[in-house]
Amino acid sequence: MKRIGIIAAMNEEMQQIKNVMDNIVENNIHNLKFFEGVISGKNCVLVECGVGKVNAARTTQIMIDNYDIEYIVNVGTAGAIDNDLNVTDVVIGEKIAQHDFDITAFGHEKGYITGVGKYVYSDEKLINKCKEVMESIDKDNSFNVKVGAIASGDVFCTSQELANNISNEFNASCVEMEGAAIGQICALDNVPFIVIRSISDSPNGNNNIDFDTYLDIASKRGANFLQELLK
Repeated sequence: MKRIGIIAAMNEEMQQIKNVMDNIVENNIHNLKFFEGVISGKNCVLVECGVGKVNAARTTQIMIDNYDIEYIVNVGTAGAIDNDLNVTDVVIGEKIAQHDFDITAFGHEKGYITGVGKYVYSDEKLINKCKEVMESIDKDNSFNVKVGAIASGDVFCTSQELANNISNEFNASCVEMEGAAIGQICALDNVPFIVIRSISDSPNGNNNIDFDTYLDIASKRGANFLQELLK
């Protein structure tokens, strides 16, 4: 049976997605809990990967190895580095980069990965589906949705200087810790993917406080966007 794979990094993000899932059956594989069920009439499998690129990559490969995956959606929260984005706005990752991958000593651009490139690119059909959802949601003007670049790295970005560097280098709208690793595994395995992130904070020196305050709200917004996408 073909399933849509859904990966969230944190329990709070995953629980909001479970709230919109029906007919849930739990399956344990390699100490990961996979939740098989239905969202908007589509057969799905949901998993919490844990924070960071290694956890994300490991979980993505286990999902692909054990399920017949149609495509993968990474849903979660992110820190805004685009000044036009506010908390609970949504970013659709058209392309995703690893901002902390650095082999510039060998003459490559920051983020360039041998055999992959500087970016991995989300599936064009899924981006277009997201744009259709954007058009319907934008009518109520409750929040903004943007298609842009997302930067991933193994650091919770609290530094405005680092945020500016990432923005300048990758033209990224937001920063998080898993999307590019999920995208890289999908690209290597020829599995379509899309990254959807709702803004929970921005690098301002106090964004750990913003993150804790808005995590559940942003996670719910991401889950609702996913629900609309799968309709």
